[in-house]
Amino acid sequence: RAAATARSPWPYASALITGMSGLPDARRKSRLCRRLSRWMRMPVTRVWSCWKGHWKVVKMKRILTGDRPTGRLHIGHYVGSLKRRYKLQEEGNYDEFYIMIADSQALTDNFDNPEKVRKNVIEVMLDYLAVGLNPNKITFFVQSEVNALTELTYYYMNLVTLPRVLRNPTVKSEINSKNFNESIPVGFATYPISQAADITAFKANIVPVGDDQEPMIEQTREIVKSFNRIYDTDTLVLCESLLPNNIYQRRLVGTDGNAKMSKSLNNCIYLSDDKETIKEKVFSIKTTSRRIDEPGIIDGNILFMYLEAFCEDIHFKKYYSEFNNLDELKIAYQKGGIGDASVKRFLTEVINDELTPIRERRREYAEDLEKVYNILKEGTKKAKKTADKTIVEVKKAMKLNYFEDSEYLNELLNSK
Repeated sequence: RAAATARSPWPYASALITGMSGLPDARRKSRLCRRLSRWMRMPVTRVWSCWKGHWKVVKMKRILTGDRPTGRLHIGHYVGSLKRRYKLQEEGNYDEFYIMIADSQALTDNFDNPEKVRKNVIEVMLDYLAVGLNPNKITFFVQSEVNALTELTYYYMNLVTLPRVLRNPTVKSEINSKNFNESIPVGFATYPISQAADITAFKANIVPVGDDQEPMIEQTREIVKSFNRIYDTDTLVLCESLLPNNIYQRRLVGTDGNAKMSKSLNNCIYLSDDKETIKEKVFSIKTTSRRIDEPGIIDGNILFMYLEAFCEDIHFKKYYSEFNNLDELKIAYQKGGIGDASVKRFLTEVINDELTPIRERRREYAEDLEKVYNILKEGTKKAKKTADKTIVEVKKAMKLNYFEDSEYLNELLNSK
């Protein structure tokens, strides 16, 4: 009784283990997990593992991230999120890993051009595979094919006010860049709610994102807290964003100097661009006009922002042996005597060094589109099953499970 008051699980766990001693180990663990979860009122994402009779609480690590299929992915996506995803995949320190192609979200500002979204679903998938993301370790899926996400979005809309959505810094920035003026599509303004549905449907607690998505994660956390408080449940799971350590990678500027590299602004270097195209785009970057013997300016210089995001010491050994690292180049540039053309040539080599193997893998996958299609199809099937389980739990917490069992009927009969 004292243990129960303190909510200590160990005496209760021991009693359950004794009572289940005749069951196979896997089934015994499964039943114990469910009973302890209910009794301790712990989140579903907590599991109980056993090692030589010692039971401990372990928090499940579920990762979810994704991209809108409005075009091929670019180097902003790569340094902002894709590289981190690959690292997480290879470290293997997670239980489940989902990557979503957010076609429904893409339609919020491309509603009159669905063919554009449809065409780019496979282009984005090719980019995922090209950077080394492995379908044996990650579940890839298409957002619109998972019906539970739409239903969750609808329920969550009741938990957020319109002023709160429109205060979201990312939403405000995107609305301004799209020139919607007063004709803001409701779907576009509320896509942070849709994003919350995506994250919570898979009970993801780790979300690798770029800097511009941080406000979205905070809004998701608000929705989770509101839902769990209002419905007195722990069904939804709080998530945390995972940002690149390199500040230049968090939001890579466009080749035109715009604060964000964006497909709609035509200021991107794509992962699939060939060497000559990359060279042309790098050499089109504008820099401060000066004589070669004059000191160069680092602050606000797009070339050095890109080098900060991409460059490693090995690149100097391969392509610019006069210097050992980026700091040495920056010091020499600021003294004068180094022209922007030299820096552009070096940057071109650095980017191509990173993207050449990606381009080659992309070409290989593009030759077998049926295989790529089936990877996405099977992943979507798996994602639907996971999200469907969550929607059942959500509706149960909201008392919308009228016909799941006889509970509702009994309530009606007992109310007479």
